[in-house]
Amino acid sequence: MRAQPLGERYCIVLCLLAWLSAVPQAQSRTADGHVDVAAGQSAGGSDDQNTFRVNVRLVNVFTTVTDEHGATIYDLTKNDFRIFEDGVPQTISVFERQSELPLSVVLGIDTSESTRRDLKLEMASAKKFVRSILRPQDRLSIFQISENTDQLTGFSADMKYLEHGIDNLHAGAGTSLYDAIFLGSEALLKKQGRKVIVLITDGGDTTSQTDYANALRRAQEAEAIIYSIIIVPVAADAGRNLGGEHALIQLSKDTGGKYYYAESINQLDQAFQQVSEELRSQYLIAYYPNRRFSDSSFRRIQIELIGHAPQATSWQVRHRAGYFTAPVH
Repeated sequence: MRAQPLGERYCIVLCLLAWLSAVPQAQSRTADGHVDVAAGQSAGGSDDQNTFRVNVRLVNVFTTVTDEHGATIYDLTKNDFRIFEDGVPQTISVFERQSELPLSVVLGIDTSESTRRDLKLEMASAKKFVRSILRPQDRLSIFQISENTDQLTGFSADMKYLEHGIDNLHAGAGTSLYDAIFLGSEALLKKQGRKVIVLITDGGDTTSQTDYANALRRAQEAEAIIYSIIIVPVAADAGRNLGGEHALIQLSKDTGGKYYYAESINQLDQAFQQVSEELRSQYLIAYYPNRRFSDSSFRRIQIELIGHAPQATSWQVRHRAGYFTAPVH
């Protein structure tokens, strides 16, 4: 092997030094919108003490604005919004009205004993909803909620397939509502675009293996928006599970969704129609967090309206409460 001339070795050393100096600034963008920033190793080659890695993730916040009567406000612009993370102002990087991003929807239908007499009506109304919500780019999956949670169909836009899944609903004994939210969120984790869980239930959980906190966390990790349609056959029924209803209301609020009460088939149809219309009129507000470190793995999000008509003070802005920075397991 020939010895390298001094000049050639000098050039190699210069190139190596230049490469090492560039490593701390190196970044690459991953397919899911993260920016991966890596620092170089020490002279000893240890990655544990001297290498750090920070994921700068584009945070998507799907937002709904309604007036004091519940009507959706469609005509706002980027300049009408201000967004904060843990109280710190953020720069809006992406703003879209009436997002065309695909929908992935979990439709969970409670078939427990307490909903038996209304099941046929729920099935008919669910079919109307599926027909109204799905576009060619959207996908929906049917989940049955009883003592077990069963995914009756995969995610599909095939109406006959989905209606067949609804027809296969059958009455059960218990209600594993939190299990359904957890498993529905699991199914949505790797989906792209907007992710939604629509629940038809009387609100009582009786047989879940998981609890409220785990169900909420999984929904937040999946970035799923929960819409709860609470079936109340008799408004004054002493058997109503008010605790379960309040839990559904809070789940919907914390994920940026909404809850509805339905005491008749007409109200059930109206609730489905309002969910469908709302999902067609959301704003997408996205930002790259300017704070990379926090004492908590959960970052809180707040969105305010600014610079609009005085009546905007009575408008409601709905969005998810925040997001987890820790990896999903």
